[in-house]
Amino acid sequence: MTSSPARVRTVVSLVPSLTEAVAATAPGLLAGVTDWCSHPAGLDVPRLGGTKNPDTARIAALAPDLVLANEEENRPADLAALRAAGLDVLVTEIRDLPQAFRELDRVLVRGCGLPRPGWLDEAEAAWRDVPAYDPPLTAVVPIWRRPWMVLGRDTFAGDLLARLGVRNAYADHADRYPRIPLDELTARGADLVVLPDEPYRFTPDDGPEAFPGTPAALVSGRHLTWYGPSLAEAPEVLRTALEAAG
Repeated sequence: MTSSPARVRTVVSLVPSLTEAVAATAPGLLAGVTDWCSHPAGLDVPRLGGTKNPDTARIAALAPDLVLANEEENRPADLAALRAAGLDVLVTEIRDLPQAFRELDRVLVRGCGLPRPGWLDEAEAAWRDVPAYDPPLTAVVPIWRRPWMVLGRDTFAGDLLARLGVRNAYADHADRYPRIPLDELTARGADLVVLPDEPYRFTPDDGPEAFPGTPAALVSGRHLTWYGPSLAEAPEVLRTALEAAG
């Protein structure tokens, strides 16, 4: 007979998505989070620095049972310092939606020893047979400006958009987040530009200013790039934003 994983008592999360996932499942586990962990609102736990510059000494002093991290959002040197302090660090990798669901199960059930949460089942159901544009639309998806950076290959956000029938114009680029000059972006001839409000906070003015004549969809970055409870409502939220762009 196999035994269930031991439930941890305290968790430090260095990933906003995972902070929200733990808070929606067992908020009492959270002993510390990053300055960028904005959901749920009003989370009253110690803030331990940014995702790229966490206060590793403070985290070690808290002595959590588990530290949650991500291979893209957190730096290897910081995670190595936490392991050197004797902490157990669980590092996730999220490149597409199926992997996100697997990793959330690994974090919450196998990592934290929690029952599988109902919101995770709801999120999987929400993305099952989701309606998609046919024929697909092609979009440029900036994530930063000055310099302009866009979604490239092998990204979680790109996979979500593809499931909605929106193909990333730079999905075949060699880099995952390439820097592309604005004149090249506008010359791409995309059907629309998708502007998330994070990591760069694009506003409704950015589309007409930088991409005149191209429909611009201002979308919630949390619903496009976070993997957690927001996934349950993400298909509807993103589809609504895309349709509003005309």
